[in-house]
Amino acid sequence: MGDKMRFFSAVSVLVGTCIGAGVLGIPYVAAKAGFFISLAYIFLVAGIILLLNLYLGEVVLRTKGNHQIAGYAEKYLGKRWKLIAQISMFFGIYSAIIAYLLGVGSSFSFLFFKDFRYTLLFGGIFGILMSGLLYRGMKSLKKFERIGVGIILVLIIFIFIMFFNSIEYVNFIFYDFHSLFLPFGVILFALMSFYAIPELKIILSRNKKLLKNSIITGTFISVIFYALFSFVVVGYMGRNTPEVATLALGTVFIVLGILTMFTSYLALGNALIENLEFDEKVGKFKSWFLVSIVPIILFFIIEYFGVFSFTMILSIGGVVAGGLIAIVVLFMTKSAKKNGDRNPEYSVPINWFVVFFLSFIFILGMVLEFVL
Repeated sequence: MGDKMRFFSAVSVLVGTCIGAGVLGIPYVAAKAGFFISLAYIFLVAGIILLLNLYLGEVVLRTKGNHQIAGYAEKYLGKRWKLIAQISMFFGIYSAIIAYLLGVGSSFSFLFFKDFRYTLLFGGIFGILMSGLLYRGMKSLKKFERIGVGIILVLIIFIFIMFFNSIEYVNFIFYDFHSLFLPFGVILFALMSFYAIPELKIILSRNKKLLKNSIITGTFISVIFYALFSFVVVGYMGRNTPEVATLALGTVFIVLGILTMFTSYLALGNALIENLEFDEKVGKFKSWFLVSIVPIILFFIIEYFGVFSFTMILSIGGVVAGGLIAIVVLFMTKSAKKNGDRNPEYSVPINWFVVFFLSFIFILGMVLEFVL
């Protein structure tokens, strides 16, 4: 595999991690709070996530051997921080996988039967199929992420062209300041891609100099995708945008939503399996079972009893898991600059003001999520 193909694979994994259930959730919160408020959130959160991903990229480059986030946290911050990272990672990825099972299940049910009676059935089937791909590990990840992301980018261009003349610009004028903080958790969940960075290091092991540009390129593509998609959906549907946004917009949107959740499911599931194998020394089968089968069981329980809505899963998962992982990454970066094993291929400045200021933003987001 040449450097160009490795670069494309790395960018595809990052984009595939970013572009997931946000396709279904961001247009809904954008329609509730106001398009331009949500657009500002997209760019603000994307800027913060890009910085944090670059920090984490520097950490993995300063470290010999392969780990996931919890392993790096233990090396540079100790066992207590590792526990925080471990719990956050499980909570965040489990939340994502459950959201994807719910989103894909409802999408297939609506696509074939125009209702949601078979959400459990199709979600379960999708989960079983994904468990087979996850068992193959990195081979599935590199192959299917390239294919999936390529199709996703073609579809978004097709959708933009097809629906552009149907956009009603009056739909962008609406604001609801009572829902001002609603988009934060969903958008953070959508753009949260920390788990992909250690994967990129493995993919680019023969040319680590490509890591920085891979992170920047992947983040840029994801942000433009979400901005364009929200523009089309809110412009077309306005305040009638449903909670699972793709379902009211026709087959091409539903297929797009399914593909985005497929690529993200594969990337996140693989990251969690590697976390168990690399850092916890858990056997391959047990790791696969914990990541592939347990979330399916939880999905059945949550969907059957109607415990959480789709948007609630995205929002809580994003704010809690994303916020805690972000704080771990900030403190880990500060330590890795002093205690790293090797000289990194790039370095990003950091100081205590940045650490505490960004930590405050994420803590505030967590508080607001449960207070409002």
